[in-house]
Amino acid sequence: MSGPAHASPQQARIVSVVQESDTRAAVWVHSAAMNKNIKVFVLTPRTRTGPRPTLYLLDGAGARGHNSGWREAGGVEEFFADKDVNVVLPTGAYGTFYADWERRDPTVGKPMWETFLTKELPPLIDARFDTTGSRGIAGVSMGGQAAFTLAIRAPALYRAVASISGCPPVSTAHGESYVRATLARGGANADNMWGQTGSRGWRDHDPARHLDRLRGKALYLYSGAGRLGPADIKRNVSPEEGLYQVVLAASSAFEIATSDCSQRFAGQLRAAGLPFTDAMQTVGTHHWYYWAKELPRMWKAIEPSL
Repeated sequence: MSGPAHASPQQARIVSVVQESDTRAAVWVHSAAMNKNIKVFVLTPRTRTGPRPTLYLLDGAGARGHNSGWREAGGVEEFFADKDVNVVLPTGAYGTFYADWERRDPTVGKPMWETFLTKELPPLIDARFDTTGSRGIAGVSMGGQAAFTLAIRAPALYRAVASISGCPPVSTAHGESYVRATLARGGANADNMWGQTGSRGWRDHDPARHLDRLRGKALYLYSGAGRLGPADIKRNVSPEEGLYQVVLAASSAFEIATSDCSQRFAGQLRAAGLPFTDAMQTVGTHHWYYWAKELPRMWKAIEPSL
């Protein structure tokens, strides 16, 4: 069993819980670190036989508002309804990399998501939702990178870590470019998150520089290759065809970048003697169609460790 997560007294707290269905609760949590309420969804199985492990699933940079991409497009509710696990879906982290930012940014403010996810939220989930204290963390795109960074920043918390179309290393030229481009799409400045290029902040949050902190965990790496598959081929031409082609090109380019980054990270894991599930593909773009298809394979790989 993983070690307990500790929160400072009289800080983070559950504000409200609304049971929206037999397997889904909407939970509002006050984060003292960010001084605001954060909405998280907690999925529990239809049949509850006792304490369960917990899987935290992080969104990509495009998730906005108080919903989860995993709910909207990832098929998580149907998939996990008969699985003996609690699933936690944080919302509202658009364009933040789930990090504690060094300085206030004009666009995103001063996020403190690392503190929220590693110190404030876990003890509240454990106390309310009948958990074993064993946790895994996974994410897509920005969330895939963040899953590995949070795992090296708080290694005692997680037994399993998975990146789906993410770029775990961040202090290389390729990795930093990926992070900066992702944040720039939402108007944020990465200097405000981890400092200027080459600074300690980038190195401290780079899983590739702290591989020993991943030892003993189940690790999973997926990426497409940016090559178009059947799901990317639009057969019926429409007035939006031009826009579709622009979006498709961007989706392909982002997946090429994450594939290159993930392949480099896979090589570093092998060189360090760290076993992992290699789920690299030869086809696939940066899209929920592929990520939803990957969910069952990812869960099969990491579930035994929980």
